[in-house]
Amino acid sequence: MITPAQLALELNVTDRYVRALLREHFDKLPPEKTRWLLDTDQADAVRARVGAHSGKRKWVLQPGDEVLRVSLHAAFGGQEQGGISTPKSTSDVFIFTDPDKGARYGYDKFEGLREDGNYSYTGEGQVGDQVIDKRGNAALIRSAAQGRIIRLFRTKKTYATYVGSFTLGEPAYWESTIPDINGDDRRGYIFNLEPIDADTQLLPAYGGEELTSPAMRDWFPPNFSDIVVEGGELPVGPEGRTVSRTEFKLQSGFGQWLTTTGHAPKRLSLPIDGSAIEPDLYVPTQGWIVEAKRSVSRAHVRTAIGQVLDYVHVARRFSIDATPVVLFPAAPAGDLVELIHSVGITLAHPLTDTEGFAVVPPV
Repeated sequence: MITPAQLALELNVTDRYVRALLREHFDKLPPEKTRWLLDTDQADAVRARVGAHSGKRKWVLQPGDEVLRVSLHAAFGGQEQGGISTPKSTSDVFIFTDPDKGARYGYDKFEGLREDGNYSYTGEGQVGDQVIDKRGNAALIRSAAQGRIIRLFRTKKTYATYVGSFTLGEPAYWESTIPDINGDDRRGYIFNLEPIDADTQLLPAYGGEELTSPAMRDWFPPNFSDIVVEGGELPVGPEGRTVSRTEFKLQSGFGQWLTTTGHAPKRLSLPIDGSAIEPDLYVPTQGWIVEAKRSVSRAHVRTAIGQVLDYVHVARRFSIDATPVVLFPAAPAGDLVELIHSVGITLAHPLTDTEGFAVVPPV
């Protein structure tokens, strides 16, 4: 059976145009069917109407379209094996992921849709240390500088579902110890893919486990004593965030202070769009969702406001009592405090004359 997307790819026309021709020739989709699956006669009728494609090959697929991978390469070229393909007929880079197959080799622990909405993708090379500056890995690294779009497909057997277009995030990639197909540890590279136009719900959650309802776990103070911080910052790959010893220490101090005052914090994971997000702390007795930042700079205050409001928005969708709280190492400047309070956020910071914390709600 042939899908409209498959036919659109073959004829170099849009999926919408193919569907319009189908409605013209065969009326509406029968009510007992949820999508068009064409037999040979139906497909030939559309082919006859469109004729042989000519001119420059254009991109016709939309997120969610399913096609045969061999048809994709027949249309654009590129390597038919492996996870990264560089077709000569387009400047785009095609990458393919098969989460079910990857899970058999342990790749699911390093790939998936992360809290920040970006997708972690392991580099090319199945056995031995991966090499960052050769073949497909090099194509990904150079894609942003060369203005090349990364097009991601989720594969299953011979079929490929188009997820959408991506670019490299910041950082573009990080190094990690990952297994090869024989189960041996080796050096690998995890690419940080930022969606441009994509249906990320087609992707598995990071770590291979999809959360379907909120999950609450015990909170333990983060271990900040063994963090090596170079140049003041440490890029942490899987979380896609930049953290520092200051921020970990701040979270730890606030959490332990809450515990001593009878308000022990928890860890709260919230499912969203096929992934999960998790604030720095959740205080059930107060309904506080807390986002900590290591600096009182305007940039950090802005980021904290956006993040904590996002957490609260998602929590309330699950009927969780949620009050936004931002935690800083000191009180921000007066106008920033006004900004924080103006959007209904509580401010928390250490006291200068005692070992406690000030918690200042909006007036």
